[in-house]
Amino acid sequence: MTTIREWQVGQSLPEVTLPPVSRLDLIKYAGASGDYNPIHTIDDEAKKAGLPGIIAHGMWTMGNLAKLFTPYYEEGFVQDYFVRFQSMVFLNDVVTLKATVKEKDDKAIRFMVAAVNQHGKEVIKGEAVFSLYE
Repeated sequence: MTTIREWQVGQSLPEVTLPPVSRLDLIKYAGASGDYNPIHTIDDEAKKAGLPGIIAHGMWTMGNLAKLFTPYYEEGFVQDYFVRFQSMVFLNDVVTLKATVKEKDDKAIRFMVAAVNQHGKEVIKGEAVFSLYE
């Protein structure tokens, strides 16, 4: 496996494609996060709120972006991370996670990160700073 230190500006980490979003994923996330807003788990409540159906928690999608860095945690850690939520994620959406090196120095690598649905629409976009161990 290539080490994260070897990635150069403009190169992308291997993409991670999540399985289709399931109701169980969202119920488990609600329990773990304490976010029991019913628009994330109950169809009728989502429809009452004007949505076409239940939507994934934005933080569920954001949290999944960290999976891009899992293979590299022996080399460093995600020090800083921020995103903008661009669009909603619905049940059965297939989300692909992406990261491209934006800047790097001897101590850290800044990545542009994104989550894209099966229609090619960015649902999250932002940056992550991966600090390297000395």
